[in-house]
Amino acid sequence: MQSPMYDIIVVGAGHAGCEAALSAARTGMSTLLITSDLSAIARMSCNPAIGGVAKGQITREIDALGGQMAKAIDATGIQFRMLNRSKGAAMHSPRAQADKTLYSIYMRRVIESEPLIDLLQDTVISISASNGIFSDVTVSSGRRIHAKAAILTCGTFLNGLIHVGMAHYPGGRTVAEPPVHGLTESLNALGFTSGRLKTGTPPRIDSRSVDYSVVTVQPGDSEPVPFSFETPSVSHRNMVSCFITRTTADTHEILKRGFDRSPLFTGKVQGVGPRYCPSVEDKIYRFPEKDSHHIFLEPEGENTIEMYVNGFSTSLPEDVQIEALQTIPGLEKVKLIRPGYAIEYDYFHPWQIGATLETHLVRNLYFAGQINGTSGYEEAAAQGLMAGINASLKIRGMEPLILGRSEAYIGVLIDDLITKETNEPYRMFTSSAEHRLILRHDNADLRLRSKGFASGLVTRELHDYTIDLRERIDACMLVLKGHKFQPSEINQLLVSKGFPETASSLNAFSVLKRPGIFLSDLLECSDALVSSLNMHPFDHRLSEQIDIEIKYEGYIRREQLMAERISRLDTLRIPEQFDYMTLSSLSNEGREKLIRHRPSTIGQASRILGVSPSDISVLMIRLGR
Repeated sequence: MQSPMYDIIVVGAGHAGCEAALSAARTGMSTLLITSDLSAIARMSCNPAIGGVAKGQITREIDALGGQMAKAIDATGIQFRMLNRSKGAAMHSPRAQADKTLYSIYMRRVIESEPLIDLLQDTVISISASNGIFSDVTVSSGRRIHAKAAILTCGTFLNGLIHVGMAHYPGGRTVAEPPVHGLTESLNALGFTSGRLKTGTPPRIDSRSVDYSVVTVQPGDSEPVPFSFETPSVSHRNMVSCFITRTTADTHEILKRGFDRSPLFTGKVQGVGPRYCPSVEDKIYRFPEKDSHHIFLEPEGENTIEMYVNGFSTSLPEDVQIEALQTIPGLEKVKLIRPGYAIEYDYFHPWQIGATLETHLVRNLYFAGQINGTSGYEEAAAQGLMAGINASLKIRGMEPLILGRSEAYIGVLIDDLITKETNEPYRMFTSSAEHRLILRHDNADLRLRSKGFASGLVTRELHDYTIDLRERIDACMLVLKGHKFQPSEINQLLVSKGFPETASSLNAFSVLKRPGIFLSDLLECSDALVSSLNMHPFDHRLSEQIDIEIKYEGYIRREQLMAERISRLDTLRIPEQFDYMTLSSLSNEGREKLIRHRPSTIGQASRILGVSPSDISVLMIRLGR
């Protein structure tokens, strides 16, 4: 019997695969999700957490565009914290510990509830194309399955190899999961270029063996902020605490003694590891002047004894891991459940994809997640979402969704992948975004909801609510600029906040520019203002946006002007088949990089390492710009 023809096949059911399949199906595409293990959908193989610096912003952007990750962590989170509260609004980043088992169960339930998603438990071992266009996949049973498009979200499974000390064995994501053989070779045969990367994970320990009297408790926020803009509250749920301790000089000495059996230092690991999330032995090697590093003890769920030792990622032998852990305060009697390990795997250089995540070599074939050299659940989920959206849009004959660097962290992520050389696992940071003041977590829906609506993932009700919110913010701004406070109304508040009294009237807008004074304070001073703003009952979301936009008004305006100036280059298109060999004035390196990356706009071309300003000038002259 011939297999049915699908619109889209998604290969892999990690965080990228889940978002890709859901976005495809929710926009009307018949979708087949192929995974080697249906019980491992959205498995949190490493840190049982979502969000963090920049990653929290990405998660909220996924939600604003119609993705699922934010709702999943709201439903299964066991501790919520807003990081960097002491810093400016651009640095505020939500983070939550997850019950990793419940997270996977939740995501599988969501996927199984989508009528346009079919599931297949099997392994894709090859990709076929006809005349440069994707045609079908072959699974390990030998069955060929045809579709109009495919999205590969292979995680760390491609020729995965796990290392613990000098022992190594094939593994796809965890010790118990087999790797995928054949798919890399199939893609190489189509002309794709692959590389090798490495990531690692810490040991898991028995939480009952921790001495809690000598570690520092790290509770969550008393009033946690949900990730999804649609989640009213998560404060009703029982929350857990995490704990902080540190390595000691004895820890470092024991680890150093194991260096001669480290796969990192003996050359057994060929893949390049993440610079910003190094193993504990790498930290000791690279920073010998430091005699201590933070260790975070994080529960893996509400009803499990398994605990994650964040900050102790390692591939040293198991005996060294145990001995070193026992020198850390609070872990003197630690019981090991699972040792840490390193895993190296194949990835494909992301200059082989475009801004839609479609590959240059094979049309209708998309790469998303760690196959593109990224690390992190959030980065993977964002790529899966965008690949699913763009594959669907292309099949429907619609314009693609490409987010600019000034529109979203997701835009920064994808632009970095396609314009920079990715030789190590890519991780998103707030410092990666030039316009982070306008890419805050709190305004992700205001920035992106309309794009999610145009793509077919956001309902009209949500879209209209967001439009109404923007209009209400603007209307409140006008009221605040016109509302005057007399000295008798405002002086008590000014003094209580450390400001001198005023002898003249002040408008509410100027008062809110002062640090430490918020709209809620002004509303307590004036019933007339409450009435004018129609703020009874008090609207926390509206108030938050007003406070931020007023306090940072000048900086936001300056950043928006800068973003508009820079983004003009991204409106200048380069023909898809432009022949760079005809430009004799290009530098040799510039020509080589332009041919390799195939930028779609002048802006993208200008951000490619090795393409000089003079190369851009030559290109613009030829294009008549």
